[in-house]
Amino acid sequence: MNDTFESLRAARRALLAALSVLLAMAAAGVAAAPFEVAVMPSRFELAGKAGTRIGQSLDIHNLAPVATEVAIRTIDWSYSPEGNIGYHDELMPGSCRPWVMLERRTLSVPARSKKSFRFQVEPPADAPRGECRFMIAIEGTEPAQQTVIRSGGASLNLPVTGRIAVAVYVLLNGAEPKLEIRQIASGDAEGARRSLITVVNTGDAHGRLEGSLDATDSKGRAFELVPEGTPVLPGQTRTLALVPKSDGGQPAQPPVYPVKASGTLDWDKGSFKVDVELK
Repeated sequence: MNDTFESLRAARRALLAALSVLLAMAAAGVAAAPFEVAVMPSRFELAGKAGTRIGQSLDIHNLAPVATEVAIRTIDWSYSPEGNIGYHDELMPGSCRPWVMLERRTLSVPARSKKSFRFQVEPPADAPRGECRFMIAIEGTEPAQQTVIRSGGASLNLPVTGRIAVAVYVLLNGAEPKLEIRQIASGDAEGARRSLITVVNTGDAHGRLEGSLDATDSKGRAFELVPEGTPVLPGQTRTLALVPKSDGGQPAQPPVYPVKASGTLDWDKGSFKVDVELK
């Protein structure tokens, strides 16, 4: 019991010290340092088995002319069928973040340089088949916030000067997507006519559409239709945009409908042949 009280007192002292620094900085008008950080890769798509440790590393690049200290933690995230993303500090139902081990909580990256950061995912032996999803958040912090993080208060809702969130997908025990195309059509969205494709994922891991369609509009202009590259999570039905691109991959002029399109759209485990007229 005494040990518990002492731990609570120590945590309270650390929090009060951190808040004092925050108040002092605010009173002095201390400006936030710029957050000039890049992270590679932008996401991880891994496969593994229950009871097996999976280790990976990412590179944190500091583009600023001065050293930058960042805080690193895991967060949960959600993605709606409409394409709206949400970030969650608290553990979501079914979260696999307790399986994740980070190399450290903070990292100082020298000016115009980079440092590697390692993390591990260790699913328990009884982990079911499915997809473990989380994000690694790399956040710019001020000295007061660093004090809170080092004292074990990283879950506190403190402001940050910038954040890059790297998505990590771990397909466990053979989990995989299963995509089906339900409809390809044109429709009005955001005040403009667009080509749309509706995709359902009946598998137990996320999937993405890739590839392109050769298209021609009613004025005879040729271009490509490229599917929006965002994920379709297990159990989701999503309507994705088919974005017009020119030969160089740049955005094309808005097509004049009807549009004829044909070609192949790919996904992890297969492809779809397409030959449609979008009116």
